[in-house]
Amino acid sequence: MASKPTELQVRPGVEADLGALTEIYNHYVRETAITFDTAPLTPRDRLSWLLSHPEDGPHRLMVATQPAPGTGTGTERILGYATSGPHRARPAYATSVETSVYVAPDAGRRGIGTLLYDALFKALADEDLHRAYAGITQPNEASVRLHTRFGFRRLGTFQEVGRKFGRYWDVAWYEKEL
Repeated sequence: MASKPTELQVRPGVEADLGALTEIYNHYVRETAITFDTAPLTPRDRLSWLLSHPEDGPHRLMVATQPAPGTGTGTERILGYATSGPHRARPAYATSVETSVYVAPDAGRRGIGTLLYDALFKALADEDLHRAYAGITQPNEASVRLHTRFGFRRLGTFQEVGRKFGRYWDVAWYEKEL
């Protein structure tokens, strides 16, 4: 059966995705306090980040795509991505990951974050992992709902831990058993 033009797919991220992934991320850098980066990044800046997420292992990058409208087969638009990465650098933390989801600004409220997290946690199911953590800049009710839906529970809040746009922001920390 042929794919419908609006059909969403999730797959591992690859180097060819870097421009689109950087564009999505930079929206949140410029417009929100969701990330504490304060200056937009280039794809070159993000290359080592992308390469640290192979197709297997505990540190993954999943992208949501759909066929680009009005294009031939094989052309797709990236609508968002989810990652798992190191929680901390020291070896004893190896069975813990930090997760995140970013969705293109014009693709929100379509279930893309849910689709991405579902694929990410299924991909991680056979890995030697014990816990996933997520830091959510407050307020961000959409992210809180997404994480709660996936079994994360709130651990606590770092008060005024980051300064961006001339003010301090709290980050609530969530944990999920894997």
